[in-house]
Amino acid sequence: MKPVYIINGFLGSGKTEFINFTLDQPYFQSSGKTLLLLCEEGEEEYDPYVLKRSKTIVETIEEEADFTPEKMVELEKKYHPERIIIEYNGMWKFRDLRLPWHWKVEQQITTIDASTFPMYFTNMKSMVSDMIRKSEMIIFNRCDGIEDLNTYKRNVKALNQTAEIIFEDQDGEIDEIMEEDLPYDLKADKIVLDDNTYGIWYLDSLDHVDRYVGKTIEFIGMVMKPEEFPKGYFVPGRMAMTCCAEDMTFLGFACVYDKIDLYQERDWVKVTAVVKKEYFADYEGEGPVLYAESVTKAKQPKEPVISFT
Repeated sequence: MKPVYIINGFLGSGKTEFINFTLDQPYFQSSGKTLLLLCEEGEEEYDPYVLKRSKTIVETIEEEADFTPEKMVELEKKYHPERIIIEYNGMWKFRDLRLPWHWKVEQQITTIDASTFPMYFTNMKSMVSDMIRKSEMIIFNRCDGIEDLNTYKRNVKALNQTAEIIFEDQDGEIDEIMEEDLPYDLKADKIVLDDNTYGIWYLDSLDHVDRYVGKTIEFIGMVMKPEEFPKGYFVPGRMAMTCCAEDMTFLGFACVYDKIDLYQERDWVKVTAVVKKEYFADYEGEGPVLYAESVTKAKQPKEPVISFT
C-alpha cells in the first residue's frame, strides 16, 4: 500500500505553508522520494531548496477532471515515490475524490484561515463539512484578535468529534476554551442543560471530561439502547443537525441505570446523573460515563433536534 497524506482547505488557508514547514522538518528527511500533487497554486510558493533536500517532486493537477485514479497510477509509475502528499483544491468536491485502490490515506489534515471561517461556514457549509469530516487534525491559523474561537471549535466538533483541533496565532498555539467561557456554572450544585447548552456540554465533555467528573448533570434526552451495551446501560442523548436536515447525528454518553428496562427505545426522559471518567469499550478508551440518580418520563422538547448552525 502506498501511504498518502491529504492536506485540504480553501485557497489562502495555509496549506502550502504547512507542507513547506513539514517537508523541512528533520523527521521528514526519510528515504525515498515524495510525490507532491499540487491541485491549486496560491500566493505561497514551495522552497526549491526544501523540495530538493526532501527529495520531493511536484506535479500540478490543474483540472478536477484530471484527478483520476488512472492519472495517479501514471504518475506513480513515472516517479516511483515512497509516499504521496496531496494539496487538494478547496473548491473541488472532496466527496468525489477517488484514489487508486492501493493508495492508503495515512492522515488527512484541514487548514483553515480563522479570519474567513465564518464566511465559508455560513455560505459553503456543505463543502466545509466534506473537508472536515474525515480529518484527523484541523488547524485554524491567523487567529490573532479573534475572541470567539470556542464557537469555531464547537462548529467543527459537531461535524467531527474525534479530530484534534489546533488554534494558532503569530506566537504559536493558543488555548481556546476556558471554563469561564461556558454558558453554565461549573460550580453549581447541579448543571441543568437545555436545548441550547446540551450540545455545548457534550462537545466540551469530549475534550475536557475532567471538568465534569463528580458533577451532577440534568437534561432531557431520548433513550437509545445499543444491542452491544452491557445490561443496565443505555444512552440518553439528542439528535443534532450538523450540516443540513439530511445530515444528523446522535449525541450521547453511556449511562448506568438498573431500571432502564422500564423505558423503550426513543422514549423521552429527564436524566439526573453524576459524571465519572471510566474506560468503556465503545469509546475505545476512557471517557464520560453517567451514573443516573433518577430517570423519569418526559415530554418531547418543542425542538427535538439541536442545531449547531
